[in-house]
Amino acid sequence: MRFDRQSGVFLHVSSLPGPHGIGDLGDGARAFVDFLAKADQSLWQFCPLGPTSAAHGNSPYQSFSAFAGNPLFVDLRDLSDRGWLTDGDLKPVPEFDPHETDYQRVTEYKRSMLETAFERFESEATDDEHDAFEAFRERESSWLDDYSLFISLKEEHDRVAWIDWPEELKTRDEGALDRARDDLEAERRYHAFCQFLFDEQWRGLKSYAAEKDISLVGDLPIYVALDSADVWASPAAFDLDENHEPAAVAGVPPQFGDSGQRWGNPLYDWDHLRETDYEWWRSRLSRLFDLVDVARLDHFKGFDEYWAIPADADDPAAGSWRSAPGYDFFETIEREFGDLPFVVEDLGFIDEQLAAFRDHFEFPGMRVPHYADWCREGDMNQPMHYPHSSIGYTATHDTDTTVGYYHSLPDDQTDCLHYNLGVDGSEINWSIIEAVWNSEAVLAMTTVPDLLGLGSEARFNTPGTAEGNWSWRCTYEGLDEGVAERLRDVTDFTIR
Repeated sequence: MRFDRQSGVFLHVSSLPGPHGIGDLGDGARAFVDFLAKADQSLWQFCPLGPTSAAHGNSPYQSFSAFAGNPLFVDLRDLSDRGWLTDGDLKPVPEFDPHETDYQRVTEYKRSMLETAFERFESEATDDEHDAFEAFRERESSWLDDYSLFISLKEEHDRVAWIDWPEELKTRDEGALDRARDDLEAERRYHAFCQFLFDEQWRGLKSYAAEKDISLVGDLPIYVALDSADVWASPAAFDLDENHEPAAVAGVPPQFGDSGQRWGNPLYDWDHLRETDYEWWRSRLSRLFDLVDVARLDHFKGFDEYWAIPADADDPAAGSWRSAPGYDFFETIEREFGDLPFVVEDLGFIDEQLAAFRDHFEFPGMRVPHYADWCREGDMNQPMHYPHSSIGYTATHDTDTTVGYYHSLPDDQTDCLHYNLGVDGSEINWSIIEAVWNSEAVLAMTTVPDLLGLGSEARFNTPGTAEGNWSWRCTYEGLDEGVAERLRDVTDFTIR
């Protein structure tokens, strides 16, 4: 098995406590690491870290880059400590809601602060600080140059998607790109500076977590957003037509009586990627492994076979299954990176072929009690049936909280849950936590809302909806020492 038995907690960075309207990489992040250490946990899991946009509901799964970090996560107090912001710059801080992120207000405030810090950095930073910035730009140039130009061009063109840019920019005419680099030099440098800040602060946080024996569990969406530096800068890696637009898009077919889903993400040109020894993917994973210790592979099914929907079709049923590289891809990746620290999201499409593929590489698959039929004997999502080669969750970023889920159950399912777990439902969040921790799963995970016994108001995301997601936040008071001690007791009794 790729992992020792251990446990941890999910909390996305945006949900951390802090004074500037959204979680950041400063004191709130370190307070959460301290909470995990007090609770005797080994893992901190979070969503993808990339820049998000209001146009995509601020979803971390629709980012402008698979390589860049979200500038909104930069800790402004660190910039004040370094002399690039003053107390006068930071104050008055808007009256942000400590329980919920208002992305528009946060973006306006933090963008202003980051621009001020950049101007002061340019004029007042020491030679060593400038050297560190230039060293970062050189080290990360393989993705940073394209990303900083992409974001600068988006702002130059009123933030419209790159497929709607002038033709010479859309199709990356070299002369047009050279002119844009010259015209947007200051803007490109600003966006590179924001990435420099994120990178330095993240590496500091990662070191702090390592000192506390906490491993960071990142998230790797299989697909990237169409409106991203990734697709614009590397069109050959994707299944695009002669106009640099998707020939087919990702989704899932109808199943269990539903109508399927059309996600709209561009698909990969796996033939081209195989010919290049998966160079684009190797670069992506190299950056990921720089930032995290373990990664969850989203939609693992898509590495084996994927549902391709013609780009001009609205109905997911118009798609068809296509083969992905599967074993060859992971064997190639493993030759470069060694033992791969992956867990996989394999929900909804588990068949013998996928299970064999997953088990061949010994990647733990996900099990979630919310998907259990509590009245069916041997149901795979009941914690007492989790195999050792699995990662058990009490809830995920896409499900309701455990309390919200419990209150939505029909009476027969509630009765069967009580019977199977030997509980009365009075503290259902802790009953589910204890059941997952007592399971055979090699990794056990819960969420902060489940630790606090919160209801549906604290769920992170409701799939299929565009508004009201990714906004819930924890406060410092939520990182309660008594909660940490209770989780430590459960962990010491079941995991250690």
